[in-house]
Amino acid sequence: MIRLIATTAFGLEAVVKREVLALGFKDISVLDGRVDFSGECADIAKANIWLRSSDRVLLNMGEFTALSFDELFEGAKSLDWEQWIPVNGKFTVTGKSIRSKLYSVPDCQAIVKKAVVERLKTRYKTDWFKEDGPEYKIQVGLLKDKATLTIDTTGAGLHKRGYRPAAAMAPLKETLAAALISLTYWRKERLLLDPMCGSGTIPIECALMAKNIAPGLGRGFVSEMWPQMTKRVWDESRAQARSVINDLRPQIYGSDIDPKAVRLAEYNARQAGVGEFIRFEVKAIKDIDLPAPYGIAICNPPYAERLGTTTEVEQLYLDMRNVFKSDDTWSLNVITPDEFFEKILGKKAEKKRKLFNGRIKTDYYQYFGSKATRN
Repeated sequence: MIRLIATTAFGLEAVVKREVLALGFKDISVLDGRVDFSGECADIAKANIWLRSSDRVLLNMGEFTALSFDELFEGAKSLDWEQWIPVNGKFTVTGKSIRSKLYSVPDCQAIVKKAVVERLKTRYKTDWFKEDGPEYKIQVGLLKDKATLTIDTTGAGLHKRGYRPAAAMAPLKETLAAALISLTYWRKERLLLDPMCGSGTIPIECALMAKNIAPGLGRGFVSEMWPQMTKRVWDESRAQARSVINDLRPQIYGSDIDPKAVRLAEYNARQAGVGEFIRFEVKAIKDIDLPAPYGIAICNPPYAERLGTTTEVEQLYLDMRNVFKSDDTWSLNVITPDEFFEKILGKKAEKKRKLFNGRIKTDYYQYFGSKATRN
């Protein structure tokens, strides 16, 4: 049995926990920015392939109190690094320290690197390592004098699905887009609209969810090169993921005023294998006709601080208000840092969640519509 950590942006821990539960993992605990769970070696593949809203999957090597550099060294040296890192393994150490007596991150990294080397010297009975084999990225995290040592199993972050080689200005991360959908009343049989879709991330993530397509199915992971993670393990995990893709034809719409953005969204959707399930069109939000009642709208509009002037963004919100007041069965969900959003929309949100879009502090304003949309 091993311990894994699914890291996540602050505010999305509950979403990632639901995903971890849905995958059948046990012994789950939630902390700020992470969801911990137990599994087998093969579950490294399962978690990486299936988690939609997590940033990456870490192998938890151990946790201990470290009030001094000596304690950090001895604690790191006591861990079973040889169970994972082979004699030719290439490993680096990164670090972070929050409210810890050991506040010098470079020193902590150097001490952990030395401790791992000393441990491997003893176990492999050698004083020199080629480090020309598989890659292992060790991280030492110090929080209130508690050290957590992990190895990254993911590589490039889980938001790198592989379908979006290019993006419109200020793109939304795929992991955050998936979480925004999960935080609504949307279900795979329900209509979804993104009226400011940009490069198409929200509609594409929605289509992947509706079709039950694993988000990591089309990409690789750093742990595929590890001797413990055989090709058979990865082949079986991917085969299982392909076997559960359904034949549903979801109702998903995306529109944007920028023709280049729409062309890019269409390209990205084709790359993701869901192009035929999304209807994209060039249209300003003020010209949108809601396609049917009881739909779910989710959007990441241009922010006053990010893309446009305050006046331009206020007009967008006024146009949004005019479109959605015509049908109160719709659920409207908008992520923005603009604190005047509710005032312009003329209505207080039923739910307002604090989230981060990259490094930008935002609110996720949610208007749930009539009760029928919640079923």
